[in-house]
Amino acid sequence: MARSTSFVAMLIALICLCLADAQHPPVVLWHGMGDSCCNPLSMGGIKNFIEKSLPGVYVRSLMIGSNIIEDVENSFFMNSNHQITEVCEKLRADKKLVNGYNAIGFSQGGQFFRAVAQRCSVPPMRNLISVGGQHQGVFGIPHCPGQNSTLCDMIRKMLNMGAYKSFVQDHVVQAQYWHDPFNESEYKNKSIFLADINLEQRNISTYKENLLKLKNFVLIKFTEDEMVQPRESEWFGFYKPRQDKEIYPMEESPLYKEDLLGLKTLNKTGRLHLLSYPSDHLRFTLSWFNETIVQKYLK
Repeated sequence: MARSTSFVAMLIALICLCLADAQHPPVVLWHGMGDSCCNPLSMGGIKNFIEKSLPGVYVRSLMIGSNIIEDVENSFFMNSNHQITEVCEKLRADKKLVNGYNAIGFSQGGQFFRAVAQRCSVPPMRNLISVGGQHQGVFGIPHCPGQNSTLCDMIRKMLNMGAYKSFVQDHVVQAQYWHDPFNESEYKNKSIFLADINLEQRNISTYKENLLKLKNFVLIKFTEDEMVQPRESEWFGFYKPRQDKEIYPMEESPLYKEDLLGLKTLNKTGRLHLLSYPSDHLRFTLSWFNETIVQKYLK
């Protein structure tokens, strides 16, 4: 009788654990340029906030490299494609993510997580939330985040040398999503990251197939953003070719009109969500984050 009671208790505990996982899927965070996985004022604070808002949830904040210093440096100088490969391996090796996870990418972490969704279908990504991600790239870096002004100055100088030179493309993360509207052909031919994930070099059918597996794709634009140029890139908009004044919205882009990535399909099926926040880049309140993101997409 004692053994039977013990077995029932274990079974109940296991069922409760499974129900907890079903209620709150794991969450994975990817920080932006100049930040790190565990800064208590940024990703560390967001991680703690989600854990308190959703008791029992597993939250992983990605570290690219073996320590925080490397993590910050790699956000500037590690080839984006290598970062995607490293993250895909980390996610596949994490047993807590085997049944799927929700992804939140902040700034450049937004387009990096989209690349993960397109290239790595295991483990499955449920919801992809891009907070200020630059999905059509940037043309200009007016001010650089983080505490290291030396690194920011190095980035600016290397981009001024020529964003599409092979050395700069291979070693400067921001050059890999630099989108020059005055020279679209060079961008499409020489961008080693953004032009690939936006299918401007070759048609990779699995990119669309994998993105369409998402339950929701959430794009958050900061309406007063002074760092991302143009800020409409956060909603897949960008400058019209050969100038940097007029901007086309996502719906007028070839990427959307031809449904190359499945954005039109996601939109028509109610799974593409365009949200905005009235502030500068990545400046939002935790109450808004909780109400708009945590309670709607992470439960």
